[in-house]
Amino acid sequence: MKVLKFGGTSVGSPERMKAVARLISDGQRKIVVLSAMSGTTNSLVEIADYAKKRNTESAGAMVGHLRSAYKKHLPALYATDAAKKACENFFREEFISLQRLVSGDYDEATEKTILAQGEILSTHMLTFYLQELGVKVRLMPALDYMRTDADGEPMLSPIHEYWTRLLAEDTETEVFLTQGFICRNAQGEIDNLQRGGSDYTASLIGAAMHLEEIQIWTDIDGMHNNDPRFVEGTRPVRQLHFEEAAELAYFGAKILHPTCIQPARYAGVPVRLLNNMEPEAHGTLINNTMQPGVIKAVAAKDNITAIKVVSSRMLLATGFLRHIFDIFARYKTSIDMVATSEVGVSLSIDNASRLTPIVEELKKVGTVEVDQDMCIICVVGDLVRENKGFIGRITSAFADVAIRMVSYGGSNHNVSFLVRQDDKQKALQALSDALFNDNHS
Repeated sequence: MKVLKFGGTSVGSPERMKAVARLISDGQRKIVVLSAMSGTTNSLVEIADYAKKRNTESAGAMVGHLRSAYKKHLPALYATDAAKKACENFFREEFISLQRLVSGDYDEATEKTILAQGEILSTHMLTFYLQELGVKVRLMPALDYMRTDADGEPMLSPIHEYWTRLLAEDTETEVFLTQGFICRNAQGEIDNLQRGGSDYTASLIGAAMHLEEIQIWTDIDGMHNNDPRFVEGTRPVRQLHFEEAAELAYFGAKILHPTCIQPARYAGVPVRLLNNMEPEAHGTLINNTMQPGVIKAVAAKDNITAIKVVSSRMLLATGFLRHIFDIFARYKTSIDMVATSEVGVSLSIDNASRLTPIVEELKKVGTVEVDQDMCIICVVGDLVRENKGFIGRITSAFADVAIRMVSYGGSNHNVSFLVRQDDKQKALQALSDALFNDNHS
């Protein structure tokens, strides 16, 4: 059995919903996780913001606009009056409840409840459509089984118990439809999953049930070996190790959140990235298999700030680096890259919101230089030290690009270079030419 997740653009219109219905109506039993229709969550965030500011008039008006937008989908989605009526009745109750939410007392629980409605809307719409087609479908509310503990971490045991019992009792249903993103917290209140939302939901279900495969369906044909927005002739990567996929996601491959597939990795359940516009395409398979001696892909992370601290007190001193890192920890700012010398340390951050107080503290221990508008270029693959020649080929691609920092050796799967943002496209193209477009690739 597989779990399939479809994102917001996959269900962003009646036509796309019908395409999803065709993909999942093959007679095979499966669990399907849906996101909200594209644009809905942004509207709900705005509605919640108005409600938080006690501007109930504007919040209510936006709820009305959203209801009108959804009602316009009905003629294009449903062919029968019965299906249209069922969805109209659901919309009426749903948007009345939403109006009550924005008109009443507001707290954080209210906000989370408002944000949960997008997935509730999309799953009900698709359920009515599948029923119209005669598909044996059952809608299973995520709020019945998706729980987080006191630390906000999802718990696998309630998922396993719920779905094990359900699948044993119900042997007739073909499509079990459920919501991504939403859950209940330790207090039993409606909440939402962080770290990838609906992808995370699918990963958690697949891991808890040790399913055959987790499929993430988007409008992109898997992870590419470089950024197609900046480089011509990129190709989908057919297979990635979980570590490689996490590195690429962290360093700029937006198709996945870097940690959302960790449950699948620990459970040994493969994840496949597929394109709902080209369902016959192979996509990208992510599993625990490492292909030896292969460079897989290049990614880039923008809006990086480089900070260099030089101090003669660092020479032969103990505790100096710990003091530097403590400053960043106090300001809750994570560090991406680090390079050290006898009297200095250079590092990079991707969140400059607390840069000013951090620099003021660093000036107490040394001379500080700051470079903004930087970019991290990351090369991912099998980069163990036994693979001779790879680093030479990679660095040779930067012959015409100034490198500010290099990070290599902290991982067997990644070497990173810090360059100026203006050199990003040149660096990405040069790496593609050196790694994937020549006789060595």
